[in-house]
Amino acid sequence: MNDPNGMFVDADDNPTDIVAGNQHWGHATSKDLYHWVNQPIAIYPGAKGEGIFTGSAVIDVNNTSGFFPNQTNGVVAIYTLNTAKEETQEIAYSTDGGYTFTKYANNPVLSINSTQFRDPKVIYHAPTSAWVMVVSYAQDFVIGIYTSPNLTSWTHASNFSHHGLLGLQYECPNLVPMPMLNATDQNMYLLTISINPGAPLGGSITEYFPGTFNGTAFTPVDGVARIADFGKDNYAGQFFYGVPDTQPQISIAWASNWQYSQVVPTGPLEGWRSSMSLPRVNVLANITRIGYDLISVPYDLTPLYDAPLASNSSLGNGSVLVDYSQLSSGAIYFEVNITSIPTANVTGTANFTFLSSVTGESVRGGFFLGGDTPFFINRGGIRGFDNPFFTDKVSTNNIINAEGTWMLQGVIDRSILEVFLDGGQRSATMTFFPEGVLDTMQITTAGLNEGVKVSVQAWGLKSAWAMEENANGTVVGNNTMMGNSTSAMRRRNMFGQM
Repeated sequence: MNDPNGMFVDADDNPTDIVAGNQHWGHATSKDLYHWVNQPIAIYPGAKGEGIFTGSAVIDVNNTSGFFPNQTNGVVAIYTLNTAKEETQEIAYSTDGGYTFTKYANNPVLSINSTQFRDPKVIYHAPTSAWVMVVSYAQDFVIGIYTSPNLTSWTHASNFSHHGLLGLQYECPNLVPMPMLNATDQNMYLLTISINPGAPLGGSITEYFPGTFNGTAFTPVDGVARIADFGKDNYAGQFFYGVPDTQPQISIAWASNWQYSQVVPTGPLEGWRSSMSLPRVNVLANITRIGYDLISVPYDLTPLYDAPLASNSSLGNGSVLVDYSQLSSGAIYFEVNITSIPTANVTGTANFTFLSSVTGESVRGGFFLGGDTPFFINRGGIRGFDNPFFTDKVSTNNIINAEGTWMLQGVIDRSILEVFLDGGQRSATMTFFPEGVLDTMQITTAGLNEGVKVSVQAWGLKSAWAMEENANGTVVGNNTMMGNSTSAMRRRNMFGQM
């Protein structure tokens, strides 16, 4: 499983194997973005050698396509059809809310006779009463912008090219209205581009550009290359269609990296590879020295809260140790808040460790409050996967704000960690594959200045898949073996790996 598509929600999936190829659009539905119900595969290839690649979906409320004469909730999926000869953009429509699709009889709707032309993301631009597509001319480092009155005929409007980090190709662009934090009078847009390979840490990564959009052309606020996630495993994120322009936008990304996604050990051991990130709530803010930043935090986790594991409002220089070996999901939300940080001569560290009491394996991270304020994650203490591209350490810098506060939020599952710094100013996604089960958490602060205050909280999280497990702990998914049959898939991760 890889790129999320059509959210309102579909996923790019090879249901016949545990490596990429024979791509379909899988399908899952959710009422809270955490508890998912697997549905039958949404869109199949039409012939051997074809693949249904990345795309998006929209709701054609006004029946501009003509596919929905008697309804206002018709769904149109826009996707790349990949063949050995060409990549073209096709559409399919659904009259039942996205459960079944009919391919448009006059496909493709967009073709430029190229094998490197893919990943359409479509939005509706109300000021010009037009549909807008961003699509990648992958190895030309160009994002094409097209417009359409009806989703079936498209006109080229402009290009956005050679911006930011290039890597070896552009993929999976997204264009979405993005509200500004504490500013209701700014009409900003966000353009995201995923590059692969060629990320600073190797492999795949997503960068973003704040700017303005007039219906035909996107203009960035500056030439800065901004990275959406400083970890190694966050790629091809897509924003949900249908969230009002003035509200924070919601996204989900593929939590892996093309450098090693097809060889991680869960394939032969458990019959699945890859998962999705936490759903994230996103806004723009102008709060750091570089100007515009994408602020990303987890979507409301309260549907998953189980029992509190730790709560200390006056830790100071100290340590919190939690044994969560009895937590069936193996998933935890944890939070560290540091306040009253002085403005000069700052010292101290705040560290976390998740370890296995059986094997001694660990995932660690921490923040140095002094110096250039670095934050790090280290998955090098895990022994279940060895690969030259599986970078074990990542880091970033997080300047302490004028209020003298710093916050860490994190979610760890059995094989994935996501962290969010200072209310989402920085975020990172890292996968890991232990031989043993992580069952112990330790959060430690040391060397802090006198008067600095620390509070720590941790909650166990419920498994989002528990209701669908059978007696063997198996969830029936939309895995297809030699045809269109449905068979069982093993789930270890609360967010729904395949």
